[in-house]
Amino acid sequence: MKQNNFAFIDSQNINLAIRSQGWILDFARFRVYLRDKYQVSRAFLFIGYVAGNESRYTRLQEQGYIVIFKPTLEHKINGKVVIKGNVDAELVLHSMIEFDNYDKAVIATGDGDFHCLVDYLVTQNKLKKLLVPNYYKYSALLRKFVEHIDFMNGLSKKLSKQKEGH
Repeated sequence: MKQNNFAFIDSQNINLAIRSQGWILDFARFRVYLRDKYQVSRAFLFIGYVAGNESRYTRLQEQGYIVIFKPTLEHKINGKVVIKGNVDAELVLHSMIEFDNYDKAVIATGDGDFHCLVDYLVTQNKLKKLLVPNYYKYSALLRKFVEHIDFMNGLSKKLSKQKEGH
């Protein structure tokens, strides 16, 4: 039986954790991977909105993501402008709004702020997988769900951006 699963992706957490491993996630390939491996029919990508990145957002939508924006704030730390757009509340809210529309959820993050969401999904038998970007660095709060976790560390050959001309 084919499942109707939805993915809820913390884009900043996934992006930064993958980059810390020395590779860049190809979001188009990632969307195909989610469809093929986890039967994800709808993938919600939560991202902080930054003016000037509209072409990137359009490309993500063309690749099959439902992009949910969080307004961002800019502030300076040691003279450097830092943009902050924490998407946690939006991801939790949308996973609950869509709750009756999916068979199972794939939550993509290594952030412990999602402990309560993952715990609830497990108790409701609605968690397909917790997709954690980095085995070596993720929240200890998520370790209790280890039997539900797939780590992305070994996926660089399958999901990394290919250099031009290769």
